Amino acid sequence: MKKSDLEKYTKLLLQKRAELIEEMGLLKKNAMETTLKEITGDLSAYSYHMADLGTDAMEREKAFLFASKSGRLLHHIDEALRRIHNGEYGNCLECGQPISPERLEAVPHARLCIKCKEIEEQRKAREV
Repeated sequence: MKKSDLEKYTKLLLQKRAELIEEMGLLKKNAMETTLKEITGDLSAYSYHMADLGTDAMEREKAFLFASKSGRLLHHIDEALRRIHNGEYGNCLECGQPISPERLEAVPHARLCIKCKEIEEQRKAREV
């Protein structure tokens, strides 16, 4: 892969990484560090209604799931950056063939070519 292509993908990955970190920070600030009491300005230690507590718990659970998904994506982006640094980027980790530029444009952290990714997805589907 050409140096200019590697620089382009590095820039794209770093941009996506920064966006994810910002998004995770907002999730943490808005959903995981704020209580219903703080949101409503209620001075009482008790909620207005039991349903409010359930809604609060559900919102926190959703925020945790989003943060978990973002954390996995952040890991994949970091691994792609490591592969760029090690000179391994752009080749399928399964078959060793080059990953198409179209795939890398769409999924810059891709570790598998389309063919190997389809095989992986079929294998996962059979396990479920």
